[in-house]
Amino acid sequence: QVQLVESGGGLVQAGGSLRLSCAASGSIFRFNTMAWYRQAPGKQRELVATITSGGITNYADSVKGRFTIPRDNAKNTMYLQMNTLKPDDTAVYYCNKAPGYKAFLVWGQGTQITVSS
Repeated sequence: QVQLVESGGGLVQAGGSLRLSCAASGSIFRFNTMAWYRQAPGKQRELVATITSGGITNYADSVKGRFTIPRDNAKNTMYLQMNTLKPDDTAVYYCNKAPGYKAFLVWGQGTQITVSS
């Protein structure tokens, strides 16, 4: 079974930047379209961004132009570079397969992002 570990979260002021990491126990990024998700307090989990095995990325309108997904296949790790952070970005961030697969991988613990105004 593939394990996913998110890290890199923390507290940051609005306008600041953070880089999140999603480390996988296998070469999952070679075979799947992967995604970052987030879940804010009192809200459902939402899709933030996706990256295909070939490196094609897509972003939710709410983060487009501010977030990117660097990836290092050799390290079985993808990242979420978060710039110009806003209070509305406050959430727990998770990585997993993109929508459309038969099943998600087992969810990791997520990493908390808190953006202060």
